[in-house]
Amino acid sequence: MTATPGTTPGAPAPSVYAAKPWLAQLSDAQRAPVEPPATVVHALRAAVARAPGHTALAYFDGRLTYRETDALSDSVAGFLAARGVRRGDRVAIMLQNTPHFVLALLGAWKAGATVVPLNPMYKSAEVAHVLTDSGATVLVCADQAWEAYLRDTAAASSARVALTACEKDLQTRDDTRVLGFERIPRPAGAEDLVAVARAGHPAPADREPAAADVALISYTSGTSGTPKGAMNLHGGITYNAERQRTGHPIAEGAAYFALAPLFHITGMVCELAACVANAGTLVLTHRFEAGVVLDAFAEHRPAYTVGPSTAFMALAAHPSATRDHFASFQVISSGGAPLPPALVERFRAGFGPYIRNGYGLTECTAPCAAVPAEKEAPVDPASGTLSVGLPGPETVVRILDETGREVPFGEPGEIAVRGPQVVPGYWRLPEATAETFPDGELRTGDIGFMDADGWLYVVDRKKDMINASGFKVWPREVEDVLHTHPAVREAAVVGVPDAYRGETVKAYVSLRPGSSAGPDELAAYCAQRLAAYKYPREVEILPELPKTASGKILRRELRFPA
Repeated sequence: MTATPGTTPGAPAPSVYAAKPWLAQLSDAQRAPVEPPATVVHALRAAVARAPGHTALAYFDGRLTYRETDALSDSVAGFLAARGVRRGDRVAIMLQNTPHFVLALLGAWKAGATVVPLNPMYKSAEVAHVLTDSGATVLVCADQAWEAYLRDTAAASSARVALTACEKDLQTRDDTRVLGFERIPRPAGAEDLVAVARAGHPAPADREPAAADVALISYTSGTSGTPKGAMNLHGGITYNAERQRTGHPIAEGAAYFALAPLFHITGMVCELAACVANAGTLVLTHRFEAGVVLDAFAEHRPAYTVGPSTAFMALAAHPSATRDHFASFQVISSGGAPLPPALVERFRAGFGPYIRNGYGLTECTAPCAAVPAEKEAPVDPASGTLSVGLPGPETVVRILDETGREVPFGEPGEIAVRGPQVVPGYWRLPEATAETFPDGELRTGDIGFMDADGWLYVVDRKKDMINASGFKVWPREVEDVLHTHPAVREAAVVGVPDAYRGETVKAYVSLRPGSSAGPDELAAYCAQRLAAYKYPREVEILPELPKTASGKILRRELRFPA
């Protein structure tokens, strides 16, 4: 499937920001043009040619070399092709950070398919929406999830092929902190992913993906509150991955630790794709658990990782954490959630590394600005905001007012991004694409400013989106669930500051006359129907919610009470 954008994202913007003041802050290597491979599949083949016996994937005590990873994913591709998957078909993958995810991803791409990554925390209704909207014909998921609820969800969707994985496979350590579940019999109605990978199916010879093909449909909530599928191109992924590789002083073959989830664009690009581009070892530990992560740091001695600030807070707070756990790192990056300057300094004082900030969105295929490896981000003296970094050499970041006109350096406005990593639009949503990408430029909806030296600062969000530990939560989705509770009359959801998550979800509710429900009951009700990061950690019951004269609930008055 090849995207056909109606504009030219690379066209220069006639602006003061087009002078790119940030270029003076970059090294010669960081400014130099890059020639990324067309796709991650091409990067994989190059890594196989250079280092066939080097470990590509490390999963507890399990190891897969580049040669083995290539062969196993070839077999997955052959299986998918034999089951009728055609070029451009969508393959949904709902797995944790395991080798199974990587084999399914590469196999789907080798079959010419577009991958739809799904958060494993999604509940049935959330999965059903994405499967239906994307038209996915294949679902790859954990066997436990398939047995629990996904079999019925898939049956009601367009998916006609299912692959399941026991995430205890491909290792034998069975660390109960993250792999404490019991093995189950092979589920009915699905094929086993590892068995398929080991079957030796020949990969199709005519499905070579191209840079302009859509690699991912990554669902993200937008201004309407309805999740939208951003079409990440293969070339956008490899461009940002190559910028990661050339911008960081990391030796070829080094270990990359997958702290961010691979289903998220940050993990996909900055960990998986960048690691393959560098013929490195991707270290996987299923899901985040601080003790497990620290043990993996000690065992694998990674040189690079990236994750939200909340992950570093949890690691720093773990009683067994020492400076030695972090001694191997050459670069640690943070993105997806606000990074407090105080955390950066506390972490450096306690453990040594300086955490480098970054900024990006799904719509710009992860980073569009980052702190270079040899620099430290300035802190805005007026607001205390830590800079998220500098744009890359082919990227133009502008700051715009409400009319779309540029504001001077130092003044706040909406952040707009143009560059080779910006997606061409949203899946099957031409109107939303036209609104968010006028003339191919991404209007992020985030408020920030840039100083005269090119350092970018993010200070607020234009819309009401809540950012909880790097995950985006749209208030209306939570409100809709609350409104299904028989006792709820009105509901409004806002983000409130949280020392651990950066922001957490809070709900304000008024009840129907004669009805009763407590805060804990309402929170538990949402927790049963929403992913863990979406349900409200706080619920406050009010007699009446504040409204405009026309009856619209005033979220701002709830967020900032007088």
